[in-house]
Amino acid sequence: MTNPPLILVLCTGNSCRSHLAEGLLRRALGPAFTVASAGSKPAGYVHPLAIRVMAEIGIDLSTHTSKHMDEFLTQQVETVITVCGNADQACPMFPGQLNRHHFPFLDPAHATGTEEEQLTVFREVRDGIAAVFGAYAEGRLDEAKRAGKCC
Repeated sequence: MTNPPLILVLCTGNSCRSHLAEGLLRRALGPAFTVASAGSKPAGYVHPLAIRVMAEIGIDLSTHTSKHMDEFLTQQVETVITVCGNADQACPMFPGQLNRHHFPFLDPAHATGTEEEQLTVFREVRDGIAAVFGAYAEGRLDEAKRAGKCC
C-alpha cells in the first residue's frame, strides 16, 4: 500500500496561517492525504490565538509545533501550498513535488489592539483560509474519487 500524498503548507514563521490551513485541510481531507506545515524562518511556537480560534471550531492545534521547511527536503512532498509572499519566494522544490499553489493571507500575528480585536483578525483569517482551503479540499477529494484512490 502506498502512503497518502503529502501536502505541505508553508509560511514564513509557521506560527499562524500555515497551522490554520493545516488543521482545516486535515479535517477536510481525512486519511486520504497527509497534511503538514512548516516555515522558512520558524518562530519556534504556534501562536496562542491561532490555537484558540481553531478550538472554537473544534480543531485542536495545541500539540502542533513550529518546524523548518528543510525538515521535509527528504520526503516525497506531492503538493506545496504557500500562504504568504515570503514563503512563496523562499520555497525550494521538494522530492516528488507535482503541484505548487500560492494562496496569500494577511498575517494575523501582526494584529494590534485589545485581545478581542486581535481575535477578530484571527477569526477573519481563519474563515478566509477555511473558504479557500475548503474549496481546494473538495477538488482534491473529487479528483481522488475519480481516480479510485479514496472515499
